[in-house]
Amino acid sequence: MPEIKAIDATPQRPEGNRVVDAPVLEIDLNKFMEELKDEPTWKESDRNSITIHKSPSLVMVLMGLQAGAELKPHKAEGILTLQVIKGEIEFITENKKTLLSKRNMIVLHENIFHSVIALEESFVLLSIAKVKEEKE
Repeated sequence: MPEIKAIDATPQRPEGNRVVDAPVLEIDLNKFMEELKDEPTWKESDRNSITIHKSPSLVMVLMGLQAGAELKPHKAEGILTLQVIKGEIEFITENKKTLLSKRNMIVLHENIFHSVIALEESFVLLSIAKVKEEKE
């Protein structure tokens, strides 16, 4: 059975000791969205995020984006899913622009460059599944 793992305190989140991996991990997205909006980073920046699960095979991050926020082209080293929890975003790859709104999601294979533009205040749930190397 996996051990319970927590993230230590940081200047942004001094309470620390937040569990990010456990055999069963309950996640309240509404609570995390409110916490992100209450933090100074939300007021001082165009985005804020929090890692809500982190294990060797899966990372999940809740990201809040102010209207107009842009995530410049980047790639993930794993299969990525991005689900819109609130708002509307444009998800851009080299070959396609996709408009995503609440309850829409996209799946992208590893190492594909993409960018994101928030068309309004938005919250997205990003998951990255690490791709396992096949044994020869």
